[in-house]
Amino acid sequence: MLVLDEYASFELTVKNSRFLAEAFAVDSAEEAREKLREQKEKYADASHVVHAFVVGPSGGVQGCSDDGEPSGTSGRPTLEVLKGTGVTNVMITVTRWFGGTKLGTGGLVKAYTESAQGVAALMVTSELVEKTSFEVSIPYALYDQVKILFDSVDVELSDETFGEEVCLRGQVRESEAAGLEASLRDISRGKVGLIVCDEEES
Repeated sequence: MLVLDEYASFELTVKNSRFLAEAFAVDSAEEAREKLREQKEKYADASHVVHAFVVGPSGGVQGCSDDGEPSGTSGRPTLEVLKGTGVTNVMITVTRWFGGTKLGTGGLVKAYTESAQGVAALMVTSELVEKTSFEVSIPYALYDQVKILFDSVDVELSDETFGEEVCLRGQVRESEAAGLEASLRDISRGKVGLIVCDEEES
């Protein structure tokens, strides 16, 4: 699977109706709903803010809405385009400003499909890398050595707490977690190991 690296947008005008398609990176269905609320507030003058999203390591969590357009004419076509990209953790919104001329169901499907295809073609993506969240407590004497180790395997640190020991929290590629664990035990003579965290705790 791929993930979206940066925001993208595409505009289309059909019979004076303006369609603005935008692509955003989202990590969950909840984040997609929050982004949709933001979009509706931002474009309060629009006729409709249609959306579709795909999230999860294999793109298994999906959703869409027609936002008042005739059923099946907008949200579903947008989702079908999104599913065809192979991109996950992504949301497309298509905002429409009605231009005074009705497009009919076929015209709506075409307009929303083309809008979604337009922004999909502009999306900059990269390979999804599965990561493991962890925490580890180390003596101060090992801090510099552990930081060098973390840099060598591209660990993303999210928090450092300095108490009786140093507690480090972060993420590492799933494929490198076992090797990192072994290296930590090696430099600490078996006293330090990774504690793998659930995603909700990370």
